[in-house]
Amino acid sequence: MTPVALLQLLSAVERGEISSADALQRLSRLPFEDLGDARVDHHRSLRSGLPEVIFAQGKTREQTVAIFQSLLGDGVDVLATRVDPETAKELLRRFPRAMHHPAARAVSLRQTAAPTADAEGDNAGQGRIAVVCAGTSDVPVAEEAAVTVETFGAQVTRIYDAGVAGLHRLLAAREDLLAADVVVVCAGMEGALPSVVGGLVGVPVIAVPTSVGYGGSFGGATALLGMLNSCSPNVVVVNIDNGFGAAYSAVLIARTAHARSQPRE
Repeated sequence: MTPVALLQLLSAVERGEISSADALQRLSRLPFEDLGDARVDHHRSLRSGLPEVIFAQGKTREQTVAIFQSLLGDGVDVLATRVDPETAKELLRRFPRAMHHPAARAVSLRQTAAPTADAEGDNAGQGRIAVVCAGTSDVPVAEEAAVTVETFGAQVTRIYDAGVAGLHRLLAAREDLLAADVVVVCAGMEGALPSVVGGLVGVPVIAVPTSVGYGGSFGGATALLGMLNSCSPNVVVVNIDNGFGAAYSAVLIARTAHARSQPRE
């Protein structure tokens, strides 16, 4: 249940278009729906502005499909992350309007109207987020972030394969970086890229260490520690390979920044 949908429902009751009993039935799934294996949080959009997202890894196909169906009934935009190919195939069979994003290992289905661009090209009220990755090997994590941003209506700019071994590649995209409300930076190996980006922009940089690298990278632990020790004070860090978490927070930050920049009536 989104804030807009709830207001529309209450207005419909006020105008006498639906009965209070019908409205109660629609609201009966709040705050959550018990599916047995999962309790789906239908109240999250009202609390945080974004709906619950399905982490499909470790779930059976049937569990993922059931949660997807439950969220669809709520009228929100639905996103499932870490989806294996067979589960993605089943979701597309059951929900033909869904979109599979193989590189991101995600399946999404938008139900709300796509935001319209304002005069500066930003999605109205949603802000602009740049997603940067150091190397092509980091693309799966970066795509998880980018797809999350797109699903929840913000504008995304992808800047890929722009690591510190060739800084001219990053500097060539400086205008895109400066136009962003938030920058998400995904990097493995030694994890140096977020510090460089943080020194170029005046907005929050959300660093995502990836598990990319040789033995001494320790599955992303080296990048994680490097990012936590960044000398750029605008860099904050999420967990290893957590492109989704970085993007979810970035969307909330961008919305707030965009809203505060608008003149008050």
